[in-house]
Parts: sequence; structure tokens; C-alpha cells
Amino acid sequence: MIDIMFFLLVFFVMITLHMIPSSGIPSRLPGSTTAQPLHKPDLTLAIDKNGVIHEGSQTFTPATLTSMLSALPDHMQAQVTISGDRDVSLQTLIRVMDACRAAGVTKIGLAARHQAGGTEGS
Repeated sequence: MIDIMFFLLVFFVMITLHMIPSSGIPSRLPGSTTAQPLHKPDLTLAIDKNGVIHEGSQTFTPATLTSMLSALPDHMQAQVTISGDRDVSLQTLIRVMDACRAAGVTKIGLAARHQAGGTEGS
């Protein structure tokens, strides 16, 4: 009897998790065969295919991003992960990283989806 109750509980929890809408900016992450899971960052920045920087529902330029990061408490210890669309230019990525470093943030990671094998994804 307890097994059935436990099964039902797990079933409803799993179904409920799939009902929660994911939020964020739609992007196609680049693939990496050596991608590793990172600790949960303090802040995740998304760069869409047009090069616009997003954090949650807010958009930033590199200058306003630096100001926002500088205003964070304990920003020198903050860990930032940049999730850029695969079509974002390297120059845009460098500008975002420079904006983070200008605010004193040195722990910067790049998000990628794990890709099996050594070929480029679609």
C-alpha cells in the first residue's frame, strides 16, 4: 500500500515539474564535447542572436551591464555564466566578458549544451 502511495506521489511531482513553464530568452546554445556541469551561478546572462544582453526580463548594453554588476553586493565574488546563442559573434561575447571584468567580476563561465561525439551539432 505504501509503495502505491509513494509511486503516486512521485508521479504527480514529475507531472507537476513538466507543467512549470521555463522562462528565459530562446537561444540555440553551441555544443561542446567536453562541457561539464557548473555550480549554480549567481547570475546568468543570455545573449540572443541579435547580440542583445538579457538577465531575466531586463536588457542591457555592456555599459549598463557593468553598472548593474558593480551595484551587486559582493560583486567581486559573483559567479556569472554567459549563455550565448550559437550565432552570436565572438566580438559580442568579448564585449560582455569585458563588461563583467570592468565591474570586478572574474568568475565567468560559458554555457554550452553537451554534445556527444566530435561533430558540429545542428
